[in-house]
Amino acid sequence: MLTDEMQSLIRTHTAGFVATVRDDGSAAVSPKATFVVVDERTIACGNIRSPGTAANLRRNPACEICFLDPLTRKAVRVCGTGTVIAKAIASHELTGVFEEYWADFLQHMTGFMVFDLTSAELILSPAYDHGATELELATANKAKMAAL
Repeated sequence: MLTDEMQSLIRTHTAGFVATVRDDGSAAVSPKATFVVVDERTIACGNIRSPGTAANLRRNPACEICFLDPLTRKAVRVCGTGTVIAKAIASHELTGVFEEYWADFLQHMTGFMVFDLTSAELILSPAYDHGATELELATANKAKMAAL
């Protein structure tokens, strides 16, 4: 499901915007910055100050997450279900993935949010449709950011 390109984008741009459903049915979007790719059908993030997202997932596990590379103007959007797992009962394998990538933050995590994916999509800017290359977009957007 997650292609190599999608996994690379998520690993490089680990901040994802998690969309969940509140108890009144309205959408809630919250950024999370400690994502890891567990395998081609599973991603996870550390639960650090995420009471709203965790509560929403416990009530209704449906979610979407979007990761963005602002330089190349590519994104990965995934859909699936999320489960909140306390650190004390997390598998050694899951904890190990976080130790590898987020060891400095692991002590601040009360647990993990694990997302089982049902779909994944690579989204490209319309600029690609008009002939722009990844290198051209990255160069132009780096210049814009440098000017800030």
